[in-house]
Amino acid sequence: MTEPTKIIDLGNGVTLRRSIPCVLSDGVTLLSDHYAPTNTSGPLPTILMRQPYGRDIASTVVYAHPAWFASHGYNVVIQDVRGRGGSEGVFYPFLHEKQDGAETIAWLRTLPESNGKVGMYGFSYQGMTQLLAAAAQPEGLLCISPAMAATDLFHGWFYNNGALRLASTLGWGLQMLKEDARRLNLREASERLERAWANLPAQFLETPYAAHPAIKANALSKYVVDWIEHNAPGEFWSRMDLTTSLDKITIPALHVSGWYDTYLNGTIAGFRALTDQAGTDHARDNQYLLAGPWVHIPWGNRIGTQNFGPEALLDTDDLLLRWFNHWLKDSGEFAAEPKIKHFALNENKWHHAKEWPTESTLTLSLHSEGRSNSSKGNGTLSAEAPTSDEPSDILSVDPEVPVIAPGGIASASGCVNQAAAQQGNNVLVYTSAPFDAPLHLFGTPSVTLHASTSAPHADLVAKLTCVRPNGDADFICIGIARSSHLFADYTPDTPHQWHFDLEPTSWVFAPGERLRLEISGNSYPLYDRNPHTSIKPAQADSWHWKRSTHILHHNAALPSALHLPIVS
Repeated sequence: MTEPTKIIDLGNGVTLRRSIPCVLSDGVTLLSDHYAPTNTSGPLPTILMRQPYGRDIASTVVYAHPAWFASHGYNVVIQDVRGRGGSEGVFYPFLHEKQDGAETIAWLRTLPESNGKVGMYGFSYQGMTQLLAAAAQPEGLLCISPAMAATDLFHGWFYNNGALRLASTLGWGLQMLKEDARRLNLREASERLERAWANLPAQFLETPYAAHPAIKANALSKYVVDWIEHNAPGEFWSRMDLTTSLDKITIPALHVSGWYDTYLNGTIAGFRALTDQAGTDHARDNQYLLAGPWVHIPWGNRIGTQNFGPEALLDTDDLLLRWFNHWLKDSGEFAAEPKIKHFALNENKWHHAKEWPTESTLTLSLHSEGRSNSSKGNGTLSAEAPTSDEPSDILSVDPEVPVIAPGGIASASGCVNQAAAQQGNNVLVYTSAPFDAPLHLFGTPSVTLHASTSAPHADLVAKLTCVRPNGDADFICIGIARSSHLFADYTPDTPHQWHFDLEPTSWVFAPGERLRLEISGNSYPLYDRNPHTSIKPAQADSWHWKRSTHILHHNAALPSALHLPIVS
């Protein structure tokens, strides 16, 4: 299976050697492409990316080509992970990356062009390969730069408070299975997957989604089925992530996230976890976070119709180069960088912070006259807590006709205008008065909602939007909670206190703008639909769906509130 080695002169003083084999301890051979500068006086540091999408791509959708990094005095190695591209073995996401990554680093350090110092880079799955390799503590690995990844796969990649991230999980799963089918020469399965991929939004409508025919072909790997079946934290997940091995990380890490990225929660939580729980003072003191106005792909200043201005066009390649120079060449050039650099949306400027805010400094209580349904209703947000027996708000939730996710049926990411969707009576809407001065929200908002549901199984969704003077309502962030995840014993038609986080953000409200909190019972297909019955959502179809009456209380005895981390 090993391809012949080729040497290419790429110009600009860089050469490429293709298909270099690394034989692992179990006999599996992994192939990598090696970029190196031709003008060197001796061995150099190595920066490594391990990825499942084809090593010739090298994540150039968001990074400079490996030749650019090589031209700055590095050996750059891009490796196909086990079972992908030209590498041997069977691919099962995340499972082998710790051991395979450590063995690859040990092998790289034996090469004559290596000075023994190694760093890693990459985003998404390539971020996970870094974290997992670092947990093995291979000698010579001095720094990593995981972007848009997670130390906790269950909470940060696949599920949010018990609800499956349906669109991203099924979409990514179908993408990965396509190459598996081709490698196994499964023509029928491959054609089925290609048809599904060509009409991806339609796949989210398949019910029950656990039985989707494209993920159930007999000879295909069952990892997508496994993700769906393992709908609670546990050993299945911890063997593939860092939830039980945060203290094994002993090196610096530069975490990169986007405020509208699929894995935003995972990236921020990973940065915070390693800042607190990494295994050495050196590691804990050198966790850095860059949070920009980006989706998963690309990283720029535009998402849809939104333009976040010239400052959003940060040169992340230059930042990454300085990161590697600092740790692999002892240049000291990253020493002045802030621990947290975050882009304030709507103000469109970068800000610095020494630490992640952990406390809410502004609480806004929910109020209404009993009819907060839609933006036409009478729901308000106020700093004044309820002092009387305010009437509750009633919401009909129907899994057959769910509230659609902020990005529509395709679940596209971004700062999408929600004004039209908020005219429906299937959402409860609470809006503040216009702000008199700028208000900077930075951190993790949360809600405390006293609610009851007629269904024995239910979800609550909270969404923040910025209401412009012209009535537009631009999406900021969202959160969800499933009753079976929050409560050990949930009783229908009984008020329960739901407390859960929304996704993090950094947003500056301008004078004249208002903050709006929207409450609903689903956000599909961003998250899977709760059938409101004992049938697991993954196994449910229209025969199992039941409507639920959700009642949101906001009186003196059962207050509901939005908690905001505000910075000056």
